[in-house]
Amino acid sequence: MTNPVDLPEIIHDETSQRFKLQIEGKMAVLDYTVRNGVMVFTHTEVPQELEGRGLAGRLARAGLEYAIQKKYKILPLCSFVAGYIQRHPEYEEWVVKR
Repeated sequence: MTNPVDLPEIIHDETSQRFKLQIEGKMAVLDYTVRNGVMVFTHTEVPQELEGRGLAGRLARAGLEYAIQKKYKILPLCSFVAGYIQRHPEYEEWVVKR
């Protein structure tokens, strides 16, 4: 596993509504939309060559922290982000109850 200190910075591309992490010429992403004060996480993708390095978790944490900073509620339609929140209950209070 790569040391997080050695990993490049996560880039937040607000225009594309995406958090990005480029490593070894590949791009891992977390996509979202914002509607009515709710940040909806729609998709996380990590190239197969980069799996197992914790990149999806880093992206999920960055997205969730951004949502909290902006005081958005969270709707995790992406199964990875939903699972991440289950493993990190400190985010549950921000999740929209459905």
